[in-house]
Amino acid sequence: MDQGLQGVERFAVTQRITLAVNRYDVRAVAEDGSPGALLATAQQKRLAFKEQVTFYADEARTVPVFSFRARKRLDLGSGYDVVDAAGVPLGSFRKDLGRSLLRSTWHLEGAGVTATGTERNATVAVLRRVWGLLPVVGEVPVPFVFHFDFVDAGGQVVLSSVRRRSVRDRYDVTVPGGRVDGRLAAAMAVALDALQDR
Repeated sequence: MDQGLQGVERFAVTQRITLAVNRYDVRAVAEDGSPGALLATAQQKRLAFKEQVTFYADEARTVPVFSFRARKRLDLGSGYDVVDAAGVPLGSFRKDLGRSLLRSTWHLEGAGVTATGTERNATVAVLRRVWGLLPVVGEVPVPFVFHFDFVDAGGQVVLSSVRRRSVRDRYDVTVPGGRVDGRLAAAMAVALDALQDR
C-alpha cells in the first residue's frame, strides 16, 4: 500500500484549478486542523472521452501511486475502478442515478467494505438542484456546503467527506477506524468533487 495514505483516518482534499486540468492535493491534517504533509496529488484532464484521475506521490507528478477510471465512455452509472500503480484493483464506486435525482447517492466497494454514501442534508441537496434550474441565476456559482456520509450494511459510517466554505473547494475527509483503504477513500473524495454534477 502507498505509505502516504496507509492508516490515515483523517485528511483534507483541496482543489487547484489550472487551464487544462483540475488538480487536487491530498494532505494530512494536523491536530489543530491545519494542512499537514502532502500525501498525494491528483490530476484530472478536462473534457476527456473516458474519465481518468491519476494520483501521484509527489507534487511534480513523477511517481504515480493509484488512479480511478470510468468503465465506459458514457459513464452514467457504469462505475469507476480504483487501481494501484501496478493495476491491482483496490475497489470501485458508482453513482446511483435513480436515487441521485433528489439526493446524490454513491455506492463504494473495497476490501471487506460495501457502503452507500448520500448527501447528509436533504434540504441542501434539493436547493442545489433548484438553483441550477433557475435561468441566469443558476449560472452564478454558489459554493453550497454539502457533506457525504458512507455507511455499511450495519449503519456504521466508514467514510465522511465534508465540504468547507472556501474560495477553492476543500473537503475534510474522515475514515473511522481506517476500514476503507486510504487510496480508495481519497479517490472517492476527489470523485465527489470532480464528478458530482454528472
